[in-house]
Amino acid sequence: MAGTSHVLARKYRPQVFSDLIGQEALVRTITNAIATNRLAHAYMLTGIRGVGKTSSARIIAKGLNCVGPDGNGGMTPNPCGKCKHCIDIANDAHIDVIEIDAASNTGVDNVREIIEGAKYNPVSARFKIYIIDEVHMLSKPAFNALLKTLEEPPERIKFIFATTEIRKVPITILSRCQRFDLRRLDEQTLSDHLAMIAGQENVTFEPDALKLIARAGDGSVRDSLSLMDQAMTQLNANLTVDGVRQMLGLADRTVLFDLYEAALKGNIADALKMLDAQYECGADPFELAQDLLELTHWLTRVKIMPDLANDITVPEAERTRGKEMAAALSMASLTSAWQMLLKGISEIKNADAPLKALEMVIIRLTFMADLPTPAEMMADIKKNGLAIPEVASRPVVSVETTPSMIATVAPVAQKPATNSLPPEQNTPAAVPDSGLHSLSDIVALARARGERMLAFQIETSVRPVDMKPGLVRCVLTPDAGRDLCGQISRFLNKETGTSWIVQTQVSGGGQTLQEIKEAKQNALLVELKQTPLVTGILNAFPGAKVEKVKPLKKAEDFTGEEDDDLSDTDESDD
Repeated sequence: MAGTSHVLARKYRPQVFSDLIGQEALVRTITNAIATNRLAHAYMLTGIRGVGKTSSARIIAKGLNCVGPDGNGGMTPNPCGKCKHCIDIANDAHIDVIEIDAASNTGVDNVREIIEGAKYNPVSARFKIYIIDEVHMLSKPAFNALLKTLEEPPERIKFIFATTEIRKVPITILSRCQRFDLRRLDEQTLSDHLAMIAGQENVTFEPDALKLIARAGDGSVRDSLSLMDQAMTQLNANLTVDGVRQMLGLADRTVLFDLYEAALKGNIADALKMLDAQYECGADPFELAQDLLELTHWLTRVKIMPDLANDITVPEAERTRGKEMAAALSMASLTSAWQMLLKGISEIKNADAPLKALEMVIIRLTFMADLPTPAEMMADIKKNGLAIPEVASRPVVSVETTPSMIATVAPVAQKPATNSLPPEQNTPAAVPDSGLHSLSDIVALARARGERMLAFQIETSVRPVDMKPGLVRCVLTPDAGRDLCGQISRFLNKETGTSWIVQTQVSGGGQTLQEIKEAKQNALLVELKQTPLVTGILNAFPGAKVEKVKPLKKAEDFTGEEDDDLSDTDESDD
């Protein structure tokens, strides 16, 4: 009769410290503690799922209670695995080693049972050991009930806690424990471990197939072994790259590079065709988006540190292709792609149709290729200024209805703008020292020099008091930037070649430029609502309202004060 078959995660569960991979700090500390008899009364093991927390707790319990094959041994960092204590602990049948799942025993009554049991010496072992898994699930009263016993436990009592959520454990508990952070295993260590097990299981495999499993395991030994179990069953103990990729729903790495390159070059048709082909081959949209995000991260690191492309653990084709792509792509493109994919992943995860959501993310990436970078836009503004279309001077009224409408009404008389810089003063040489007489002049100069954020802050946060050459007196609004006065002073010093002082006072001051603009907008709204055409439109469409009045001026009449990009405010009236 065939013997009982165990899943790999159970069959190859570590029984001694030498079987525990990737946790050298824990092994070294416990080994030294046992050798010098400097044992803590409580240990806290933390880390992601499947890295060996519970297995380590059992090994520690074995080491503290092992008596050797002859029954005369003492504590040891290398338990024999043959004595009664080692066998019973491995089989979860030892009367003095009590394992408790805190996820299902969360209350204070469960902890009181532990406290009562801790009063008694072990029945047969050297130590009575309580192993509490997922300890962060205990309730607050349960933690409080445990504090005193945990601080001063009986001599022959040891506590070993395990948790994946260390931040949820109260600091009062942590301070009474010796803490070990079990680290996430890297892909190379995991793939080597999987190769060793595959050899013992007589499984044929391609090394890259095991690397795919290790990558999907995300640093967890148990998750990796579970995936390998699934692959062995599905692929009949022949682990190939294509077979594992289809099982995991991953995209072909070569096609992944092609898809990424097509998207960032703006080849939308090619990108969507490759996406459809991968989906038909079994690639999962969510996994594909994560692969693209991971590729973006790797290319960004290669661009910053080109030597990373020489990592021998990365396939040769990917290294060569990655180095070329990293050199060709700008940092702005990579960071924008990262932001789009990061946002897109959450959309795909919550979408009813993940493939359609991924298609929209890919389309965004392709259109991003045609957009100039912020640096390119600023350079163009500094070089060419702001291009304003030449149209007849008339206001445009936007009327919001259920079917949105735009109505054009007759011109409304407006006062000409004052304190504005003429167009010929858009160059540094054309701005004399005595040419700045108001905040509007400073705003216009700031916009002409590409300092749009400074112009916006002056418009919204500065109340003028007095201004003359070399001196500006003002009152700042409460939301003004901390160094706004210094920014204005440095800007004027640089642009005029003379020394400027910006003084502030606590009260007084006139309206900000933004408040003046809003007052003008309100006046226009009142005036326009009295015109027959607008009145007729509002009566014809119940619920419609005038959102904004926007005067359209010729380019030569444009001033910084009336720039609508940053400072125009929408005023609505029902």
